[in-house]
Amino acid sequence: MTNHLSRRIDSIEESATLAMASKAREYKARGIDVINLSLGEPDFKTPQHICEAAKKSIDEGKYFTYPPVAGYQDLREALALKYQKENKVPYKAENIVVSNGAKQSIANVMFALINPGDEVIVFSPYWVSYDAIIRLAEGVPVMVKGGIENDFKVSAAQLQKAITSKTRAIIFSSPCNPTGSVFSGNELQAIADVVLQHPGLLIIADEIYEHINFTGDQTSIASLPGMFERTITVNGFAKGYAMTGWRVGYIGAPKWIADGAIKMQGQLTSANSSISQRAAFAAVTGELAPTHRMVDEYRKRRELVYGLLKEIPGLKANYPQGAFYFFPDVSSFIGKSDGTHTIKDGDDLCLYLLDKAHVSLVPGGAFGDPNCIRISYAASEKDLVEALRRLKEVLAGLKEINPSHAIVA
Repeated sequence: MTNHLSRRIDSIEESATLAMASKAREYKARGIDVINLSLGEPDFKTPQHICEAAKKSIDEGKYFTYPPVAGYQDLREALALKYQKENKVPYKAENIVVSNGAKQSIANVMFALINPGDEVIVFSPYWVSYDAIIRLAEGVPVMVKGGIENDFKVSAAQLQKAITSKTRAIIFSSPCNPTGSVFSGNELQAIADVVLQHPGLLIIADEIYEHINFTGDQTSIASLPGMFERTITVNGFAKGYAMTGWRVGYIGAPKWIADGAIKMQGQLTSANSSISQRAAFAAVTGELAPTHRMVDEYRKRRELVYGLLKEIPGLKANYPQGAFYFFPDVSSFIGKSDGTHTIKDGDDLCLYLLDKAHVSLVPGGAFGDPNCIRISYAASEKDLVEALRRLKEVLAGLKEINPSHAIVA
């Protein structure tokens, strides 16, 4: 018997963010002081009132049976009300599907909508799993790149050029992981105008970072005229409520799409954890003061890191408007050497910085741009200052290779 996995699994890569976090743990296990800036995980504890709600639900003893696949009715109603009030989208409970994290929400949608050969336009740079999930659904990812000169944002004109007769959907995040970019209401309207020219074309809008937005303008594209029936809005509790380990994500979508996602989820995992859902209910119906305090702290860290990045010659960084990442261009270091090692690409640079600076980052190639690296500032100010000091020191040791010293074979 030959040991082999399916072509489906062989065709995708391990999550780059998880891979770098694993390497960082390996270094720490060897006693090396690694500063981990690779994971997109808040460094705050889940707010107390949310934890208390989970504990209360256990003590009550009412939540030990299988929940409905789509989530408890009161949670779905609360999420629909949140959309109506905060996002100006008229979702009802029937439009909401609660899943085991926003990643499963996206997978449910892709498997429910995509047929083999269907194209999905991905605004690049993109969150690492978009590409893999589309391919697992036997779709074809079509990358449309937004450059740093435009704050990494794809324009409506670029989108129009990328649409073909095979295009089924478009996916993007705002605020964006990995760039921190935020689409304005006007920019989203221009994108919506393009979508509405193409019958049947759908938008998958990932809004997981909506609360970590420094612009004061979080527009949901589903709220724009004509877009309710064209949009699947993805969200979750991991980022804005520091609830990564609770694993609660959700979508708001037209009922026919929500029903398809429920059918898919029913065959894969069934419902999200009952206790996590009670915590999520407390989060969405409770006060946002803890979230606002977190966002204020992220804003301070953004200013700190931006200032330190500007002090590193060769790095080129935009000024992110949301999330908790920087995505600097490091192309000036490609081909440079410390005398023994020459940097081949962004992936190689990240491994080099882990080895020499003991700072764990994520290579930009995993997000669609091999000339960049992702830096998470979901870490203490002390760690951020020390990490940037190490990066500056190690990068300063990389020099242009002197052609006159090259060895001729």
